[in-house]
Amino acid sequence: MKLAGKVAVVTGAAQGIGRACAERFLKDGAKVVIGDVNEAQLAKTAADLGNPAGLATLRTDVSKRADVDALVQLAADTFGRLDIIVNNAGIARTQQFLDITEEDFETVLGINLKGAFFGTQAAARQMIAQSEKGLGSGGVVINMSSVNALLSIPTLSTYAMSKGAMNQLTTTAAVALAPHNIRVVGIGPGTILTELVAQQIMTSDAARKSVLSRTPIGRCGEPSEVASVASFLASEDASYVTGQTVYVDGGRMILNYTVPVKD
Repeated sequence: MKLAGKVAVVTGAAQGIGRACAERFLKDGAKVVIGDVNEAQLAKTAADLGNPAGLATLRTDVSKRADVDALVQLAADTFGRLDIIVNNAGIARTQQFLDITEEDFETVLGINLKGAFFGTQAAARQMIAQSEKGLGSGGVVINMSSVNALLSIPTLSTYAMSKGAMNQLTTTAAVALAPHNIRVVGIGPGTILTELVAQQIMTSDAARKSVLSRTPIGRCGEPSEVASVASFLASEDASYVTGQTVYVDGGRMILNYTVPVKD
């Protein structure tokens, strides 16, 4: 129960990695507030988790500052404080570079980058305010990045740009918020078996072989494997870690060649 007594907010938590993080945090003793734009799926996730007393939900469009502020405020109002936020909400659009429209660009960066920026600001303000009232000290911001922050896949250009910028959000916020005892860290998943990956990446057997050919560990990751890293980073076990993005990628980032894939 290494997160006992902590309160966490997780965005994009109706499914995939966000849901796995919420579930893991609950198991590790935290109280959790989950937000997602898909209200019906959010309610289903809460029901699947057993609607425990330590869980609260709110429909949240992270591209809107007011929605993110309301999600953080719900944590403070319901559980008295905020210690952790996971800025996880994100989307990807697969398209050719020259086909990207202004709307495509604004939508992807609005959710992926602005949403994380709004979440970092709102959480930090709450953490600082409660520290000034003597309610603990500092907190942890976790930004869900991607290997695509550093790797170039032209058909995922807007996604890659948003995640590259998120890495800089993590580093600059880590320096800015260090005096307040707020750690800011990132997680860069590789190919994780989520709904997003199924819809946008693993769309054929050829696509599956392409992904596995550049994954030394020989398989895709599970959302729970990312959640375990989030739990570590949120805990006192990572008390001296800030400004870093940890890549949970099955070896993808260290590979400069492809490996054979069995049929």
